[in-house]
Amino acid sequence: MLRLGEKIVIVDDAFEQNLPVGEYGYIIAYDRNPDNAFDYVVRCPMAGRNYFVPASDIQSEDQLIKQEAERVEREALLDFALATHNEKLFYQIMNGDADHPEAQGEPTQEAMSQAEFIKQVNLRAWI
Repeated sequence: MLRLGEKIVIVDDAFEQNLPVGEYGYIIAYDRNPDNAFDYVVRCPMAGRNYFVPASDIQSEDQLIKQEAERVEREALLDFALATHNEKLFYQIMNGDADHPEAQGEPTQEAMSQAEFIKQVNLRAWI
């Protein structure tokens, strides 16, 4: 739940009440009526009006700034990985810090003795 006086940004207009989407505002009251679809009363200084809005239509400005910074950081790392041909970094970014998908599928093999290796080669050559 957002606090009173917190700076928010209007991100949606679910009830089509001509909200100024993309504009900032401040929470001035909670709407505690359980029969009402609206959760907050928001004051938009640019429009000079108060709006009743559901919680899904607004988002904290701090949260939006954090999401945008993470997106920009990811894009910059992706550009760097592509520019330097760093395949491992590219797969880490694209798969969410997972290793290369082909490397995950390979089981780790124990070291074979020379005799065991020659036996395996001869078996495969025979088939």
